Amino acid sequence: MSWYAYCVAERQAFPELCRHRRPMPLTGVSGLFGNQTFLFPASDLAVIVSEHSDEEMRAMDSKFARDHARVVSDCFKLTTVLPFRFGTTFADDDSLRRSVRSNQRHFLANVERLRGKAEMHLKVLVDDTCPGNSARDMTVGQQYLTSLRESASRQRERQSKARALSVQMHRMFLPIEEEITCKRTDSGKMLLDIAHLIDNKTIERYQNKYSSATQQLKECSMQLSGPWPPYHFVQRTSATQYQHSA
Repeated sequence: MSWYAYCVAERQAFPELCRHRRPMPLTGVSGLFGNQTFLFPASDLAVIVSEHSDEEMRAMDSKFARDHARVVSDCFKLTTVLPFRFGTTFADDDSLRRSVRSNQRHFLANVERLRGKAEMHLKVLVDDTCPGNSARDMTVGQQYLTSLRESASRQRERQSKARALSVQMHRMFLPIEEEITCKRTDSGKMLLDIAHLIDNKTIERYQNKYSSATQQLKECSMQLSGPWPPYHFVQRTSATQYQHSA
């Protein structure tokens, strides 16, 4: 039987699995294409899955990512989860068990690290203080080299401003961990995409800090969403990372 996988959770979070070794229906949660979801026991872990067919996989496109995220979020309401990437499948029971077995130590360590925590997502939009010419405005020869130098200078200024703003955000919100990307939008503004890992018990406090931040940072347009499952922190390998695009 082929399985579509949504996320990994601790087996002990589901008492109904204590005496069972076979997949059991997860009531109240429907999967992609309205399929029944199951709790698939694998050692100390449980994988939330649903059956899938080749026809369904051929019909699946990016619009189904929302259904994938919905299942993960519904399970997150019950316990700590480690989301799988959208489109993760296993050919049969054995391949799913082998995958969990080979990654069990990593999965358990992540569950332990993320237990009782949630992800908050901030989008911060500010005017780009260093706009410049686009590639189509460049000319040949010396003007081209000058344009390259100016572009590099703008990029450094943009990175410096992004770091300063992210440090300010860190001091305001004091997350446990954070993941940040920065890019220049088509409208010429700078967008900081910030994921903060926080304790579930501090969600209301975080939301209050967000309200204060919107009042203090009048030059920024801010948008908050969450709490979410910890998508950005499941396989973290380093500290805060800045990713920039022109």
